[in-house]
Amino acid sequence: MNLIRTKFADAYLIEPKVFADHRGFFMESYRADKLHQWGIPHSFVQDNHSLSVEPGVLRGLHYQLEPRAQTKLVRVIAGAIYDVIVDIRKQSPTYGQWQGFILSADNKRQLLVPKGFAHGFCTLVPNTEVLYKVDEYYSPEHDRGILWNDPALGIDWPVSTPILSEKDERHPPLHEAELNFD
Repeated sequence: MNLIRTKFADAYLIEPKVFADHRGFFMESYRADKLHQWGIPHSFVQDNHSLSVEPGVLRGLHYQLEPRAQTKLVRVIAGAIYDVIVDIRKQSPTYGQWQGFILSADNKRQLLVPKGFAHGFCTLVPNTEVLYKVDEYYSPEHDRGILWNDPALGIDWPVSTPILSEKDERHPPLHEAELNFD
């Protein structure tokens, strides 16, 4: 596995070693000991799996408040997404900044999203499946979000009229969002 730094401290792209031949491929998609060697000590407790049938499905921008904030390890097993993280730690020098990444079944890259970041993705092709590990259980009372097209963030999404859930249509902009990250 290779660790690729992003512009944010503690957010990383992880590139697995893929062993391919005429039969297909094999890879280790997760190794706790390798992450721990890199100073990433998370113990994941829940796996989530989503299928988006159409391209242009946008899920996000989601996060959970402390004390139930989640670190996520995101990967795509079918299709492709434009994956976005936003730093929502008010004391951070990169507060309010975002970065986007292409994750796909082809490139097999994974994104480690630390606590204190909002996360969302937009599907690029039909029948996209996303798997992600989290280090804290889902908690409806701590579940929050930020408006996907908040003009103050200026995220350059690959669609202008995405397919959204009712919940994601109603999220507030960042300046009105409830945040409690140090």
